[in-house]
Amino acid sequence: MAKSQQTFNKIEKEKKRLKKREEKQKKKEERKANPKGSEFEIAYVDKYGNLTDTPPDPDDKIEVELESIEIGIPKKEDSEEEDPKADKQGKVSFFDHSKGFGFIIDSMSQEKYFVHVSGLIDEIEENDTVTYELERGMKGMNAVRVKKI
Repeated sequence: MAKSQQTFNKIEKEKKRLKKREEKQKKKEERKANPKGSEFEIAYVDKYGNLTDTPPDPDDKIEVELESIEIGIPKKEDSEEEDPKADKQGKVSFFDHSKGFGFIIDSMSQEKYFVHVSGLIDEIEENDTVTYELERGMKGMNAVRVKKI
């Protein structure tokens, strides 16, 4: 006589599959017998952006005009920017003669600007007070036409 082709592992897998199918069928019958509808909780957002379960007070409602809402980043033309061609004053914070570059700190805005030896009119050293103009470079604004005061 020939041996059965079903192994113990196959039998166990089949039992699990049948058990899952029965459980699924029971759950389906329970849902049909007890229709609850959709159960969900309503959450509200308070004026600080936190989720709460209490509705907001209608007296605290703020009217917002549609035109006052800005979507996106404002264009550069809208923002007032100072003239980069105007002479500015600053102090040389660092300058490396061997490499030919350094940085100037603006005396008004305290911003750092890159300066290259090709943009110098006079020789400069660290802690010198200088006047310069700004020009857009590859990585930002660069100081050019740098003169020692």
